[in-house]
Amino acid sequence: MGYDVKNSYESPFCTRYASKEMQYIFSPNKKFKTWRKLWVALARAEHELGLPITDAQIKELESKIDDINYDVAQEREKLVRHDVMAHVYAYGKQCPNAAGIIHLGATSCYVGDNTDVIVMKEGLLLVQKKLIGVISLLSKFAEKYKDVPCLAYTHLQPAQLTTVGKRATLWLNELCMDNEHLTNLISNLKLLGSKGTTGTQASFFELFNGDKNKIKELENKIANEMGFDGVVPVSGQTYSRKVDYYVCSALAAIAQSAMKFSNDMRLLQNFKEIEEPFEKNQIGSSAMPYKRNPMRNERITALARYVMVDVLNSAFTAGTQWFERTLDDSANKRISVAEAFLGIDSILNIMLNVCDGIVVYPKVINQRVMNELPFMATENIMMAAVKKGGNRQELHEKLRKHSIAAAAVVKQEGKKNDLIERLCQDESFGLSRDEISSILKPENFIGMSISQVDDFLSDVVNPILANYSDDLKMNIELMV
Repeated sequence: MGYDVKNSYESPFCTRYASKEMQYIFSPNKKFKTWRKLWVALARAEHELGLPITDAQIKELESKIDDINYDVAQEREKLVRHDVMAHVYAYGKQCPNAAGIIHLGATSCYVGDNTDVIVMKEGLLLVQKKLIGVISLLSKFAEKYKDVPCLAYTHLQPAQLTTVGKRATLWLNELCMDNEHLTNLISNLKLLGSKGTTGTQASFFELFNGDKNKIKELENKIANEMGFDGVVPVSGQTYSRKVDYYVCSALAAIAQSAMKFSNDMRLLQNFKEIEEPFEKNQIGSSAMPYKRNPMRNERITALARYVMVDVLNSAFTAGTQWFERTLDDSANKRISVAEAFLGIDSILNIMLNVCDGIVVYPKVINQRVMNELPFMATENIMMAAVKKGGNRQELHEKLRKHSIAAAAVVKQEGKKNDLIERLCQDESFGLSRDEISSILKPENFIGMSISQVDDFLSDVVNPILANYSDDLKMNIELMV
């Protein structure tokens, strides 16, 4: 890894965490090329609906979509202090025959807001692709370990048993919920369209001599060319900033699921049951050479916290827009929305890496199970003893006392749980060691875990993966 030491701040999202694909989606080059595509779409639609715009002018504009004269635009913006008009000027310098019809009838939000929606949609599609990749990896993990009993916890205290694979379905289920939310959000995104300065389309009403059908058709043509099935029904100058809130909320929902996963993984690594991947030359601690810190999952937790809090930006921005628009959204919006995407992209990159190499230690898991299983098996043991003629109430009291004594041995003396030994020696239970041992099989205490995993993968996960089979081949390389 090389170091590019500079004297100005650089976002860690760009230097350490986010993918090049997501960085490009929110790059200036992507934005300004999309502006030009929107200007071409507007000109083409206006031409097809009878305005005096020629095929030659449209072809001239098309020829320079990707060849942006940034130097001209930057110099012009210094003079006029308006980014859209600076780029209109620069585009016109490259396309002199079409200069007079660029941006015809439009206001700045025609390119600004429509581009924002286009960029967010592309960002959501990339997020969904990576989310599906994580779901695929975790589904394989759940299938592989669906029958491996492990301790389940309530209040972080050992409760009953579950299986390693069944626990993984809890992570999977939340990610599948996130995917459903994403799918609905993506399918419902609409362009702003060509609404004009205050959303009344007055300029287009003038251009088309009051022909309302042509104005509606203009928006349909633009939407179709840009890959959308429609535009928002009404607006001020901008699309409702609640759209940004909905988008950031969907990203934050994924962050919540990721944090749940990463925190569980961190706890399991402490228990020495499961570990995240640890590379051959990786250093866990500068002071303690033996340590294997869960640094990837810690990073997921940290970034998830950022993305979840970032939602407040879009919430306040949506709530503070005055009438048809104010500009206090712009500076906040261009940072908060982009970084929400970069943040969740970073999280999913790490999850793809972790889920592709989770390390499981079955012997440690079984040891921990067997240390607690005698307590969990007391009811089963009592029922077996009742079947052999024992008194339920008397046996319950004896189990209570034996359990307290065994727990004291574990907690106060640091010795092994001796509850089973106590029960074998208590003749009132009437059970042999073999009979009690036959009860103490972990697989007897996992309930429907295996079939629940099978059913969940079959009914919920596999149909999702079948719909996105082309998105399952990704190679993620973490920078740190």
